[in-house]
Amino acid sequence: MEEDMNQKLLREVDAAGESSVVDQVPLRDKVWSEMKKMWVVAVPAIFTRASTFGINVITQAFVGHIGSTELAAYSFIYTVFLSFAIGILLGMATALQTLCGQAYGARKYHMLGVYLQRSWIVMFLASIILLPIFIFATQILEVFGQDEDVAKVGGEVAHWIIGAMFALVISYSSQMYLQSQSKNMLITYFAAFAILIHVLLSWLLTVKYKFGVPGAMLSTVLAFWIPNIGQLMFIMCGGCRETWKGFSSLAFQDLWAVMKLSLSSGVMLCLSINGWEMMIALGFMSTASVRVSNELGRGSAKAAKFSIVMTGLTSFAIGFVLFLFFLIFRGRVAYLFTENEEVALAFANMSPFLAVSVLLNSIQPVLSGVAIGAGLQSIVAYVNLTAYYLVGIPVGAVLGFVFDMEVKGVWIGMLFGTFVQTVVLIIMTYKTNWDEQVIIARNRVNRWTVKDSNEPDHTT
Repeated sequence: MEEDMNQKLLREVDAAGESSVVDQVPLRDKVWSEMKKMWVVAVPAIFTRASTFGINVITQAFVGHIGSTELAAYSFIYTVFLSFAIGILLGMATALQTLCGQAYGARKYHMLGVYLQRSWIVMFLASIILLPIFIFATQILEVFGQDEDVAKVGGEVAHWIIGAMFALVISYSSQMYLQSQSKNMLITYFAAFAILIHVLLSWLLTVKYKFGVPGAMLSTVLAFWIPNIGQLMFIMCGGCRETWKGFSSLAFQDLWAVMKLSLSSGVMLCLSINGWEMMIALGFMSTASVRVSNELGRGSAKAAKFSIVMTGLTSFAIGFVLFLFFLIFRGRVAYLFTENEEVALAFANMSPFLAVSVLLNSIQPVLSGVAIGAGLQSIVAYVNLTAYYLVGIPVGAVLGFVFDMEVKGVWIGMLFGTFVQTVVLIIMTYKTNWDEQVIIARNRVNRWTVKDSNEPDHTT
């Protein structure tokens, strides 16, 4: 019976004209069409990721002018505490990208608003669970041997950061919801506005009026919340008429299924958040996710595979250019940040590892985005955990501490773990039966869809 249903669904895909129509389009036209769809998602996604990370850089710069203790405290809280929360929440939000992307492709538009509300609930609960590490930050820092002054200021910073963490619940989920509909430029405008306001407020509160850490953190929290206000107004005030039908009690249904998918996404992604070089990669991860989920929801396996190839090649090309840049100019790049020859030489020695890291990070996130688009997060989560904890960390520890290679050894180990992860994901993507993924996506959409009486049925 199940096989008959699968065959029926496959026949429906063929009946939709995929084979006849897609194959008749010239390759040049297909490439151009896909490039336009890809960059519509990629440019705003990259800019938004970079601006979110830029808020931290701006805050760090102004806090650094307050004092070294304050800078150490802020850097520790952001790098360890908030970055962990960002990885979890951003990862959980990518589950929404799977559901919204496939539902939008299948024209189940009214379900996108329901999925968004479910994501708010699940991510809010996750934030509640994360609260203790921020509330008791001072005690945690003291346990790990931090200086008493740094621990005290770190606790103050962490309490302010709670406001930023809850802002991320709205921010990430709204971004995924809008990206799945290719309504991305709005996100970019709000992100740019938030950066400008953050610079101005940071200067006023820390430099001109000398409010210290509270002033810097107030500006930071506002910078995280300002885009949210704009995004929510756009979503609820007519900007998404097809996909937002108002608040619904349906948001409280199937929460466990959403929670499982979100947790898998969180584990999959939280190991990959790392600095400026990841911002482009994370942008292409979102692009791959949106394009694959849309095409699977639409029922087109060929278009999904073509999107994978185009997004992967584009991201790799950019990564390869940066790879060559760090290899060729490794002795000069450091002088943009320092005049110390010893520091510049140390940077030049480490540049080959940075170059390889950038190259690998141009491939791996795209493959993760493909998995998100297909709803395969749980498999990738196991791959990531194995690659990092059973391969990367042990190899790095042996090279770094047994063979006395120190930082180079640890970095080589992590690169090897990323390489293993990338190879496994390439094999997994190549061997995936994308016709079967169309069926799975269609079944997922139909299983979680509640009929909207105001919307015509597009499946017949």
